[in-house]
Amino acid sequence: MVVTLIFFLLTHHFVNSEPISRDDFPAGFVFGTASSAFQFEGAVNEGNKGASIWDTFSREPGRILDFSNADMAVDQYHRFKSDVDLMKDLGMDAYRFSISWSRIFPNGTGEPNAEGINYYNCLINALLEKGIQPYVTLYHWDLPQTLEDKYEGWLNKQIVKDFEYYAFTCFKVFGDRVKRWITFNEPRGFSIQGYDLGIQAPGRCSILGRLFCKKGKSSTEPYIVAHNILLSHAAAYHSYQLHFKEGQGGQIGIALDAKWYEPISDTDEDRDAAYRSIDFGLGWFLDPLLLGEYPLSMKKFVGKRLPEISPATSKFLLGSFDFLGINHYTTLYARNDRAQIRKLILKDAIADAAVITTPYRGGVAIGERAASRWIRIVPWGIRKLANYVKDKYGNPPVIITENGMDDPNKPSIALDKALQDDKRIRFHQDYLSNLSAAIRQDDCNIHGYFVWSLLDNWEWNLGFSVRFGLYYVDYKNNLTRIPKDSVKWFRSILRVNGELNNQI
Repeated sequence: MVVTLIFFLLTHHFVNSEPISRDDFPAGFVFGTASSAFQFEGAVNEGNKGASIWDTFSREPGRILDFSNADMAVDQYHRFKSDVDLMKDLGMDAYRFSISWSRIFPNGTGEPNAEGINYYNCLINALLEKGIQPYVTLYHWDLPQTLEDKYEGWLNKQIVKDFEYYAFTCFKVFGDRVKRWITFNEPRGFSIQGYDLGIQAPGRCSILGRLFCKKGKSSTEPYIVAHNILLSHAAAYHSYQLHFKEGQGGQIGIALDAKWYEPISDTDEDRDAAYRSIDFGLGWFLDPLLLGEYPLSMKKFVGKRLPEISPATSKFLLGSFDFLGINHYTTLYARNDRAQIRKLILKDAIADAAVITTPYRGGVAIGERAASRWIRIVPWGIRKLANYVKDKYGNPPVIITENGMDDPNKPSIALDKALQDDKRIRFHQDYLSNLSAAIRQDDCNIHGYFVWSLLDNWEWNLGFSVRFGLYYVDYKNNLTRIPKDSVKWFRSILRVNGELNNQI
């Protein structure tokens, strides 16, 4: 145990958790909250909206832990004006939200839906009236169901043209006011969860025969999907450069999910395993965009199942973003999987990296757990990840597009106790302290931080069983928004000379 502790102390950066404020970040650093259309809007049958793959998936028996759906979610579709007031009161500079593709094109393509466009125009205008900048995500997992039915969605190259047309339409109708666009949210997440494990929409997999999924091939489909996502992202980027950049002056980014992986031991094989985990996560998408090819470790371990990036495609992808969004929540230990038993049995993409990840080393947890089992609170991980991106990729402009933690939604907890979210306050205090150190001490090129999330919301497979919000949503009382203690904390740190700041 003593040896483990010494190793821990020698290999980790610690930052004193002194009170944080805007002054600990550069001028112009953006603070915001984040959301997604499917988790927040509700109103699934209003405004001529079409069905999405998540509408379909969430209605399948056994898919959602608490048997709920997002038909109403937290009803931001009807309550956006009052939610914008909450952001203003917090002192946030920006709001990251996603557009529902099937609100703009109920059938995936064709003529744009005027009611959908009107809704997002009203939301964008409400934000700008309060001095809050819109950061808009074009795709946050909710593909129009018609495109899934027509040609299997992201598995077909036709999706590249349809996404480009959807993006073009959004740039055209909203781009006079939206200056920060994010093409995709967590493409690795939905490639693996939706096409390898089959636990998220559209629910495709082949692991353990057909026990979980009716269709799919876990060893190949995630790579095909990811490749088409990269092509779609680049197509949208180049369309913006050609048609809108000069007149609108906006920027295009992509939001990638990225854990930090710490070697479980100081051996070459475990260090290699940790870097390989990052390659199969962040590098899967960032290497093609900044280096023009997939990571060498992926080429080696996936082989011919990994789509080829031709010289022409490499040129098309290379440099096709203005900023990088990183969704970071947690850190795990990584060790080399010598036996590769999972790969032999399941034959799925997630096993290709030949890495075993765990939150424990020597029986000691890497950090305290949040409500979700996958989130371990490890503040130093965000600093190590920031330095990794700086050192490997030449210090591109980065925005932390999501960071946060959840509490369990327990009906037995008294409201006053549920509002006392000291753990969340410590989480953001410690992560922001490490982020500030990465910027000021390590010269990492980071320009913003978005909290997930403004409100408690519908959390995909977990339904309403966990709460990520700064504001408590009373699901039993008209979805009333009630500030948690973390709201007061953020309000205090975002003040400038005693006043709230809402200008970037």
